Amino acid sequence: MTIAYWCVLIMILLPYIFTILAKTGPRYSNSTPREYLANLTGWRKRANYAQLNTFEATPAFGLAVIIAHLAHASQTSLDKLAIAFVIARILYGVCYISNKAALRSLCWIVGLGCVIGLFCIAA
Repeated sequence: MTIAYWCVLIMILLPYIFTILAKTGPRYSNSTPREYLANLTGWRKRANYAQLNTFEATPAFGLAVIIAHLAHASQTSLDKLAIAFVIARILYGVCYISNKAALRSLCWIVGLGCVIGLFCIAA
């Protein structure tokens, strides 16, 4: 398995880290988790938003990696872009949770650039 494929697996699992952070607060009830998440405030609410956005970003990344592989793109370039995407998305989550909006947006843009880059190297 390539480094880029391992990065896809990391991205599939990453939102659950943010989910755990959001749900480890007081009065969490597994009977009504969505109600609990809807009523969060502060950094736990931002952790929930980070997990939602990470779930949204992962499919495009996974598809871009697969397409680049199928197009026989340079493995070195593919792996570097995949690693950069994972790092950008981890930093995105950290920035979201710590309420660093401008840095969070920059990380989001870098991640999107990596996905676009994966499509470009596949062309």
